[in-house]
Amino acid sequence: MTKRHGYALLSAIVAVIVALSAALYFGVAADDGSGRSTLAGPRTPHNSAAPASTGVWVGSWSASPAGGEPGTEAAGLAGRSVRNVVHASTGGTGARVTLSNLYGRTELTITHASIALAAGSGSAAATTDTTRRLTFGGRPTVVIPAGRQVLSDAVALRVPSGGDVLVTTYSPAPSGPVTYHPHARQISYVADGDRTEDVTSAAYTEQTEAWRYLTALDVFSNEADGTVVVLGDSLTDGITSTVNANRRWTDVLSERLRAAVAAGRDVPRYSVVNQGISGNRVLADGYVLPRPRSGRGAGPADNPSGLGRFSRDVLGRTNVKVVVVDLGVNDILRNPQLADPDTILDGLRALVRQAHARGIKVVGATLMPFQGHRGYTAARESVRQRINAEIRAGHVYDAVADFDKALQDPYNPRRFRPDYDSGDHLHPSDKGYARMAEVFDLDDLTGSAPARL
Repeated sequence: MTKRHGYALLSAIVAVIVALSAALYFGVAADDGSGRSTLAGPRTPHNSAAPASTGVWVGSWSASPAGGEPGTEAAGLAGRSVRNVVHASTGGTGARVTLSNLYGRTELTITHASIALAAGSGSAAATTDTTRRLTFGGRPTVVIPAGRQVLSDAVALRVPSGGDVLVTTYSPAPSGPVTYHPHARQISYVADGDRTEDVTSAAYTEQTEAWRYLTALDVFSNEADGTVVVLGDSLTDGITSTVNANRRWTDVLSERLRAAVAAGRDVPRYSVVNQGISGNRVLADGYVLPRPRSGRGAGPADNPSGLGRFSRDVLGRTNVKVVVVDLGVNDILRNPQLADPDTILDGLRALVRQAHARGIKVVGATLMPFQGHRGYTAARESVRQRINAEIRAGHVYDAVADFDKALQDPYNPRRFRPDYDSGDHLHPSDKGYARMAEVFDLDDLTGSAPARL
């Protein structure tokens, strides 16, 4: 064989390897393993734009399904286009989404879905030439059984870090309760008819502060090597933060992490996703939806407990490296009896064990003050203090984010410092959320779960 023929053969082999790599990274991905789906309709060719074939899949945005949306029990959102607006914590050259019918009582048929970059903040309009049709197993239609979710195929789309993304779905038939995440602090939109690939905002006249069906956006990224998942309640959900401003503490943490990496600091290149649900508890669910007479048993719990949802909302996210847990306040406040601190601590330790079983490190937060809130009592304050003492002593988590110390009033540590208080004496202001992110030690994200003998 001549040298020229040898080079030609080598080039051909390299070309085959690159093609196979691209197929593996951007081929069919119909489900993430947590639920089955039914594919329907003819196959549609994948987007022809060739994405970069170097990088890893990471979570760029997520929201936990929290319940069935009131008022949608009969018809769902049949005959309407739902345009969710989400904020990407990290960028990439490809994207895929997870759609959920967890709280539906019948199958959900999506006949048209798309993803695009938003034309600007607070807008339903898409940037020109960024709209991509989403497919599922190569087909434009997917049927999601009640209680299940589906992962779309990947599309080539250059998603910028810190940019807004539009994910739009259209369902022609009634599907029962719409799976949603309320208190999104982000305006999304609805239009009559199939306006899935409409790049203008003209038809999207209805606004909502909730995310519907959509529970995750993953990107194929060379900017991040893994995902930080934050499990929490309204303090993580950012219920009192400014709408459309991305001022939840997790948003600020993501910005800090990106800036530190850009500045050359020796910190992990991780994205940050938010799995907070307002009112969430470690131990107890919300109420359970009844099934129709033809159904079997009860439906899934609204506002499922941290223990109940940990596998799906944390371990089920993409390429998880670190979990941050900020739960426990509602176990104190929403318990009609005086909560047992040891029971709450046992629940938190159970979360840590689940993470450690997967080799995932856990950073935990102290519980912040709430004197002045209507639920405050001296006895409940004593429970909070006992839990915080165990957390600070290193008896619960691998590392600690001391949010209590950072936001408390130095003259009265049982309440927020006034400028960190939103006014309800339980949730922070924008400045308070920023403070939470500022005191989070980025070095705590380094390393994995410690070995246990």
